[in-house]
Amino acid sequence: MNSINKISSSKGTSLMEVLVTMIIVLIGLLGIAALQVKAQTAELESYQRAQALIILSDIVDKLNVNRDTASCFRFTTSTSGTPYIGVAATATPSCTASTTAYNTQAVATITEISNFLQGTDAVMGGSNVGAMIGARACISYDASTEIGGNPDTGLYTIAVSWQGMSILSTPSASCANNTYGDEGQRRTVAITTRIANLN
Repeated sequence: MNSINKISSSKGTSLMEVLVTMIIVLIGLLGIAALQVKAQTAELESYQRAQALIILSDIVDKLNVNRDTASCFRFTTSTSGTPYIGVAATATPSCTASTTAYNTQAVATITEISNFLQGTDAVMGGSNVGAMIGARACISYDASTEIGGNPDTGLYTIAVSWQGMSILSTPSASCANNTYGDEGQRRTVAITTRIANLN
């Protein structure tokens, strides 16, 4: 009789055991889903930073190519990082530093950089998607760093800013400050360079 009772009591699992197992599996699946969302956000942040570094390098190259009209690229004049080019640009490209041909080339170059920051080179569903979210660039010049008092030998600071997906610490470089809501969402990469005098 005891052996019959043992067999009947071990025939299957109770409904309670099934529910506990389902809850454990559900918690695991929710954890995996949350991890996937964080991974996608991190991937987008990484992609945007890589894009910004490419654009930053491109601006340095373009500034060196246009060395005769480099002063026309000095459109950022304040510590708040304005004016800037790119999305909702506050700087208007203009140049009167050299010959008509060089001036026209400088304006076209600045406009090209601004359009690239706005993502106009790639359009999907009627929206520009070729650059970072809210991409902007600032170029400033520090006359106090000129070598031997020679004009146009000072340091240029080039910064590229965009909107991040999460709130982090505020970047130290000033470019498009207070344009992305919380300053912790502003991402900025910057470089300081000097243009060689080839004359």
